Amino acid sequence: MKDFDHLMSVWQAQPPKEHLSVDEVVKQVKRGIRSFTSRLYWSIVAMIATVAAAFILMFFIAFKSPATTIGILIILVAMAMYLYFMIRHYQILNKHDLTQNPIDYLDSLKKYQKDRSRTIGWFFYFYTLLISAGLALYFLEVLENAPPSFKIITYSSIILWFLFNTFYIKPRMFKNEEEKLNLLIDRLERLQQQFD
Repeated sequence: MKDFDHLMSVWQAQPPKEHLSVDEVVKQVKRGIRSFTSRLYWSIVAMIATVAAAFILMFFIAFKSPATTIGILIILVAMAMYLYFMIRHYQILNKHDLTQNPIDYLDSLKKYQKDRSRTIGWFFYFYTLLISAGLALYFLEVLENAPPSFKIITYSSIILWFLFNTFYIKPRMFKNEEEKLNLLIDRLERLQQQFD
């Protein structure tokens, strides 16, 4: 009997499950998604401007070495691929309206999360590697007459940039995004369970 009383007191001490306010959850989710789409939108704008600048550089400046042109082409291909993924993710987030069909909206968020984590998982490394290789080829001609110490500094900087992006920026940036997305999905799932 003593064990039963102890068990009951433990269960009674549990905090009651919080009921979520529909309005509050909708506001939080909309704010969170607006933050994601705004960041994606400005990233798309910046990437389009960068691709245009690289395209202009490649076609309006006469380079002697084919390695320079190949380097710029590699950079352009990498940026175009990344731009494609950003536009696709932007469209997924903007496709559904939370207030029209919450279940479809939740499914689209889960699809975005799955697609983004799968894409970012492998593509970010590939993208960073392509940009680094493109820069290395580009600088062959640009630094042709530079002193060896400047060449070493430049190529070391490219390697450090690759390592910094791969092992420091990517894990932190995407972990932060993943946590925010998980929170939004969790809130919507909890809200959905209230009405099931």
